[in-house]
Amino acid sequence: MDAFIDHYFPVLGKYGERIEELEDEVVLQPSTRFVSEIHGLKRDLLSLRRAVWPLREALSALARESSPFITDETRIYLRDCYDHSVQILDLLENYRDIAAGMMEVYLSSVSNRLNEIMKVLTLFTTFFIPLNFIAALYGMNFRSEKSPWNMPELDWHYGYPLALAAMAAAGIAMLLYFRKKGWIGSGRAR
Repeated sequence: MDAFIDHYFPVLGKYGERIEELEDEVVLQPSTRFVSEIHGLKRDLLSLRRAVWPLREALSALARESSPFITDETRIYLRDCYDHSVQILDLLENYRDIAAGMMEVYLSSVSNRLNEIMKVLTLFTTFFIPLNFIAALYGMNFRSEKSPWNMPELDWHYGYPLALAAMAAAGIAMLLYFRKKGWIGSGRAR
Protein backbone atom coordinates (compact mmCIF):
# COMPACT_ATOMS: atom_id res chain seq x y z
CA MET A 1 0.00 0.00 0.00
CA ASP A 2 2.88 2.35 0.80
CA ALA A 3 4.47 1.69 -2.60
CA PHE A 4 1.10 2.28 -4.28
CA ILE A 5 0.69 5.64 -2.55
CA ASP A 6 4.29 6.68 -3.17
CA HIS A 7 3.78 6.22 -6.92
CA TYR A 8 1.47 9.22 -6.86
CA PHE A 9 4.39 11.56 -6.10
CA PRO A 10 6.18 11.17 -9.48
CA VAL A 11 2.85 11.68 -11.25
CA LEU A 12 2.27 14.85 -9.25
CA GLY A 13 5.83 15.92 -10.03
CA LYS A 14 5.08 15.76 -13.75
CA TYR A 15 1.91 17.79 -13.22
CA GLY A 16 3.93 20.32 -11.22
CA GLU A 17 6.46 20.66 -14.06
CA ARG A 18 3.66 21.10 -16.60
CA ILE A 19 2.04 23.75 -14.42
CA GLU A 20 5.33 25.69 -14.23
CA GLU A 21 5.73 25.52 -18.03
CA LEU A 22 2.16 26.67 -18.55
CA GLU A 23 2.59 29.56 -16.10
CA ASP A 24 5.56 30.89 -18.04
CA GLU A 25 3.83 30.47 -21.40
CA VAL A 26 0.58 32.08 -20.26
CA VAL A 27 2.40 35.17 -19.01
CA LEU A 28 4.78 35.53 -21.98
CA GLN A 29 2.40 34.80 -24.87
CA PRO A 30 -1.26 34.28 -23.96
CA SER A 31 -3.11 32.19 -26.51
CA THR A 32 -6.53 30.55 -26.70
CA ARG A 33 -4.94 27.08 -26.74
CA PHE A 34 -4.04 27.55 -23.07
CA VAL A 35 -7.70 27.63 -22.08
CA SER A 36 -8.24 24.00 -23.08
CA GLU A 37 -4.88 22.95 -21.61
CA ILE A 38 -5.66 24.59 -18.28
CA HIS A 39 -9.14 23.04 -18.20
CA GLY A 40 -7.67 19.63 -19.06
CA LEU A 41 -5.09 20.03 -16.30
CA LYS A 42 -7.76 20.98 -13.76
CA ARG A 43 -9.90 18.02 -14.85
CA ASP A 44 -6.95 15.61 -14.47
CA LEU A 45 -6.13 16.98 -11.03
CA LEU A 46 -9.77 16.60 -9.99
CA SER A 47 -9.75 12.97 -11.18
CA LEU A 48 -6.62 12.29 -9.14
CA ARG A 49 -8.22 13.91 -6.12
CA ARG A 50 -11.27 11.71 -6.50
CA ALA A 51 -9.01 8.66 -6.61
CA VAL A 52 -6.96 9.62 -3.53
CA TRP A 53 -9.76 10.92 -1.31
CA PRO A 54 -11.36 7.49 -0.58
CA LEU A 55 -7.89 6.04 -0.01
CA ARG A 56 -7.21 8.69 2.61
CA GLU A 57 -10.50 7.97 4.35
CA ALA A 58 -9.84 4.20 4.34
CA LEU A 59 -6.32 4.66 5.72
CA SER A 60 -7.63 6.96 8.43
CA ALA A 61 -10.22 4.38 9.48
CA LEU A 62 -7.66 1.56 9.45
CA ALA A 63 -5.14 3.56 11.49
CA ARG A 64 -7.70 4.65 14.13
CA GLU A 65 -9.98 1.69 14.64
CA SER A 66 -8.85 -1.32 16.59
CA SER A 67 -8.92 -4.62 14.81
CA PRO A 68 -7.48 -8.02 15.67
CA PHE A 69 -6.05 -8.19 12.14
CA ILE A 70 -3.95 -5.02 12.44
CA THR A 71 -1.08 -4.87 14.91
CA ASP A 72 0.26 -1.71 16.54
CA GLU A 73 3.42 -2.04 14.46
CA THR A 74 1.31 -2.10 11.28
CA ARG A 75 -0.64 0.98 12.44
CA ILE A 76 2.60 2.98 12.33
CA TYR A 77 2.90 2.16 8.63
CA LEU A 78 -0.77 2.90 8.09
CA ARG A 79 -0.33 6.32 9.72
CA ASP A 80 2.66 6.94 7.46
CA CYS A 81 0.55 5.98 4.43
CA TYR A 82 -2.22 8.25 5.72
CA ASP A 83 0.26 11.15 6.05
CA HIS A 84 1.44 10.58 2.49
CA SER A 85 -2.15 10.56 1.22
CA VAL A 86 -2.78 13.86 3.03
CA GLN A 87 0.37 15.31 1.41
CA ILE A 88 -0.84 14.14 -1.99
CA LEU A 89 -4.24 15.74 -1.45
CA ASP A 90 -2.59 18.99 -0.31
CA LEU A 91 -0.41 19.02 -3.44
CA LEU A 92 -3.45 18.35 -5.60
CA GLU A 93 -5.33 21.23 -3.99
CA ASN A 94 -2.34 23.55 -4.44
CA TYR A 95 -2.00 22.57 -8.09
CA ARG A 96 -5.71 23.10 -8.67
CA ASP A 97 -5.47 26.56 -7.08
CA ILE A 98 -2.45 27.39 -9.25
CA ALA A 99 -4.33 26.20 -12.36
CA ALA A 100 -7.30 28.40 -11.42
CA GLY A 101 -4.90 31.30 -10.90
CA MET A 102 -3.37 30.63 -14.32
CA MET A 103 -6.79 30.98 -15.90
CA GLU A 104 -7.18 34.34 -14.16
CA VAL A 105 -3.71 35.40 -15.37
CA TYR A 106 -4.62 34.35 -18.91
CA LEU A 107 -7.91 36.26 -18.82
CA SER A 108 -6.14 39.28 -17.35
CA SER A 109 -3.46 39.19 -20.07
CA VAL A 110 -6.07 38.92 -22.80
CA SER A 111 -8.08 41.72 -21.21
CA ASN A 112 -5.01 43.97 -21.01
CA ARG A 113 -4.19 43.26 -24.64
CA LEU A 114 -7.76 44.05 -25.67
CA ASN A 115 -7.64 47.27 -23.63
CA GLU A 116 -4.48 48.36 -25.47
CA ILE A 117 -6.12 47.65 -28.83
CA MET A 118 -9.26 49.52 -27.81
CA LYS A 119 -7.13 52.45 -26.62
CA VAL A 120 -5.44 52.73 -30.01
CA LEU A 121 -8.74 52.46 -31.87
CA THR A 122 -10.35 55.02 -29.57
CA LEU A 123 -7.47 57.44 -30.10
CA PHE A 124 -7.79 57.12 -33.87
CA THR A 125 -11.54 57.63 -33.68
CA THR A 126 -11.20 60.58 -31.32
CA PHE A 127 -8.58 62.10 -33.57
CA PHE A 128 -10.69 61.88 -36.73
CA ILE A 129 -14.13 62.87 -35.37
CA PRO A 130 -13.42 66.65 -35.20
CA LEU A 131 -11.64 66.51 -38.56
CA ASN A 132 -14.66 64.73 -40.04
CA PHE A 133 -16.94 67.35 -38.54
CA ILE A 134 -14.98 70.23 -40.06
CA ALA A 135 -14.77 68.49 -43.46
CA ALA A 136 -18.48 67.63 -43.39
CA LEU A 137 -19.47 71.14 -42.38
CA TYR A 138 -17.43 72.76 -45.13
CA GLY A 139 -18.47 70.09 -47.60
CA MET A 140 -22.11 71.14 -47.43
CA ASN A 141 -23.50 73.17 -50.28
CA PHE A 142 -24.22 76.56 -48.69
CA ARG A 143 -25.29 79.55 -50.68
CA SER A 144 -24.19 82.75 -49.01
CA GLU A 145 -26.23 84.94 -51.38
CA LYS A 146 -29.49 83.47 -49.97
CA SER A 147 -28.75 84.25 -46.32
CA PRO A 148 -25.95 85.87 -44.29
CA TRP A 149 -26.08 82.82 -41.98
CA ASN A 150 -24.97 80.50 -44.77
CA MET A 151 -21.21 80.63 -44.06
CA PRO A 152 -19.92 83.70 -45.88
CA GLU A 153 -16.35 82.38 -45.50
CA LEU A 154 -17.14 79.95 -48.33
CA ASP A 155 -16.83 82.88 -50.69
CA TRP A 156 -13.47 83.94 -49.30
CA HIS A 157 -10.38 83.43 -51.37
CA TYR A 158 -8.66 81.63 -48.46
CA GLY A 159 -11.73 79.64 -47.27
CA TYR A 160 -10.30 76.24 -48.29
CA PRO A 161 -6.89 76.83 -46.68
CA LEU A 162 -8.72 78.12 -43.57
CA ALA A 163 -10.68 74.84 -43.33
CA LEU A 164 -7.46 72.83 -43.73
CA ALA A 165 -5.73 74.98 -41.12
CA ALA A 166 -8.63 74.45 -38.72
CA MET A 167 -8.36 70.69 -39.22
CA ALA A 168 -4.57 70.77 -38.76
CA ALA A 169 -4.92 72.89 -35.60
CA ALA A 170 -7.56 70.53 -34.17
CA GLY A 171 -5.38 67.50 -34.97
CA ILE A 172 -2.24 69.02 -33.43
CA ALA A 173 -4.15 70.17 -30.35
CA MET A 174 -5.52 66.65 -29.82
CA LEU A 175 -2.10 65.05 -30.32
CA LEU A 176 -0.55 67.42 -27.78
CA TYR A 177 -3.37 66.73 -25.33
CA PHE A 178 -3.04 62.95 -25.76
CA ARG A 179 0.72 63.20 -25.28
CA LYS A 180 0.33 65.39 -22.17
CA LYS A 181 -2.09 62.84 -20.69
CA GLY A 182 0.40 60.04 -21.46
CA TRP A 183 -1.96 58.21 -23.81
CA ILE A 184 0.53 58.30 -26.68
CA GLY A 185 4.27 58.81 -26.89
CA SER A 186 6.23 59.49 -23.75
CA GLY A 187 4.03 61.97 -21.94
CA ARG A 188 4.17 62.82 -18.24
CA ALA A 189 1.25 60.84 -16.87
CA ARG A 190 1.08 57.06 -17.08
